[in-house]
Amino acid sequence: MIIDSLENAEKYFSVHKSFVKAFEYLKGQDLNALEVGKTVIEEGSLTSAVSAKEGVAVADAKFEAHNNFIDIQVCIAGKEKMGWSTRSAVKDPVAEYNAEKDVIFYKDEPGMYFELQPGQFAIFFPEDVHAPMIGEGVIKKLVVKVKI
Repeated sequence: MIIDSLENAEKYFSVHKSFVKAFEYLKGQDLNALEVGKTVIEEGSLTSAVSAKEGVAVADAKFEAHNNFIDIQVCIAGKEKMGWSTRSAVKDPVAEYNAEKDVIFYKDEPGMYFELQPGQFAIFFPEDVHAPMIGEGVIKKLVVKVKI
């Protein structure tokens, strides 16, 4: 997992071959003006989804991981609290891995929590289990899915 601000995005270009394109896309957008919806940035390897939803309580957050995609989750508006654990620390899946949606949910509790402010991002790799969208009020965010 990586947590930082968009102003420091260049530091992560070497982490994955698609991060340059992903962060250039993010930096080229007026994030506040983005409408809710999905965008294909690069067919088969990069997509983005903007959402604006009411935050949930810690107890109601979905604790999830992905096998085939890295998430770059950017807070646009509101304050988003997130839970995190390494996948090796979780033991109790809700159900089997859903290959079509590339997601598995867990009943376990996150090992730690942190909060993103507007303009900050978190990168979750397949070894990271995360519980997003915790907070009060509407949280507007953009998630870029990066194919492994």
